[in-house]
Amino acid sequence: MAKADVLVVGGGPAGLAAAIGAAREGVDTLLVERYGSFGGVITQTMVGTPTWYRYVKTIDAGGIIKEFELKAKEMSGTINTFNKKIKTTEIGKFLEKEGLLVDGVPTYEILDTEIFKVLADNLIEEAGVTPLLHCQAVDAIMNGNTITGIITESKSGRQAIMAKRVIDATGDADIAYYAGAPYKKDPKNKLMGVTVNFGCSGVDIDKFFTYLLRKIQKKPKFLPYLQQSGELFFIDDFTCFLEPMNRANKEDIIPESIPIKKIWNQYVELGIINSFNGIHISDIDCTDVFDLTKAEIEGRRRIIKLINSLRRRTPGFEKARLKNIGSSLGTRESRKIIGDYNITEWDVKNQAHFEDSIGVCPEFLDAYGTVIMPTTGRYFQIPYGIILPKKVENLLVAGRWVAGDKMSHAATRQMVCCVATGQGAGVAAAVSIKENMICRDVDISLVQTTLENQGVKIK
Repeated sequence: MAKADVLVVGGGPAGLAAAIGAAREGVDTLLVERYGSFGGVITQTMVGTPTWYRYVKTIDAGGIIKEFELKAKEMSGTINTFNKKIKTTEIGKFLEKEGLLVDGVPTYEILDTEIFKVLADNLIEEAGVTPLLHCQAVDAIMNGNTITGIITESKSGRQAIMAKRVIDATGDADIAYYAGAPYKKDPKNKLMGVTVNFGCSGVDIDKFFTYLLRKIQKKPKFLPYLQQSGELFFIDDFTCFLEPMNRANKEDIIPESIPIKKIWNQYVELGIINSFNGIHISDIDCTDVFDLTKAEIEGRRRIIKLINSLRRRTPGFEKARLKNIGSSLGTRESRKIIGDYNITEWDVKNQAHFEDSIGVCPEFLDAYGTVIMPTTGRYFQIPYGIILPKKVENLLVAGRWVAGDKMSHAATRQMVCCVATGQGAGVAAAVSIKENMICRDVDISLVQTTLENQGVKIK
């Protein structure tokens, strides 16, 4: 079907960064994606907040994730969560004091997930990446323990793509699995849940905000309330309000046995909430097609029940309608490779430094009941060893399936880290080709210099 110097499989944030990073170093790069658009969790699952963790003092990764925000803003592809009503309230003043607002402006950009589909196309075209959509990898082609390509299935039939280097950005370490690389995966009752996101139209945003702000301001101590009450989960865009869903559970509109996590997000003045990250489903194996099917269908059923409850119980939602449902499940955890190095909880919580650093990630963890926001400027370095699977040569991985322990996954699964490992993998693959070395033996100092030239913070 095709040949390439660098083949990237999976066009989500990690895969985009890998392909762009490689192509910018002048190597022939092909990006394969199973859906009809690039962007992965951003475009398919409607998660437009890759940097929602950012505070004034946050030390950020730089590189391509920053480009996502800047380029999106240039093409009017960002959404300002805050409106004038919020900026002038006590909440707005508090957020500015805490470092979440600067002169009334949020410290991060929310991406318009539909416009990002076009932005992703533009970025890969500008970099010279060859795009391939509607194409799924189903096996690896091996020469001994060295990967030389993949087998694909598409409307064009079963075909092969040959490559000098392959980057697995599939989300579930599919290529590493096909290639025989060692990995680990918890039983599904130990894995993080999956999510079916949706959007609403017809919302009276002012009425909803007035209701929300009054509920908040009734509390005598704002910060302890946010931290302890459970009614608001994220303080940075106060988009999580639990009461309507709790009422729905109590009234058996949604059985109490069905947990609903409540995150409002990406609301605009036109009466639209673009993304509601609220339907979480547990006990799902993201590598089991029957489980994936079950979660998609169950998620859609819960969405209808939840919207009916919102109409009945939440001011501003009386005329709300379902706008859209994410094209695919949001997934958080499945296979993890065993790498040359396996990053640990201690590393991500103690500002670990590594000689083979390919980037940095803010000390930002969100999983397993632990939430650590990067308010102090602390960060850890990302070692090259976590994207190197054992026993397979010339294969790199990028994204949430990099090597590490359970709690480190709370950090490495974040979009910022996925993009950093993607860009690191793309540059390392390109450098290894130019230097005629296998990926495992690449000159890491040259990789680091090249990444710094691409705007990545290494140290």
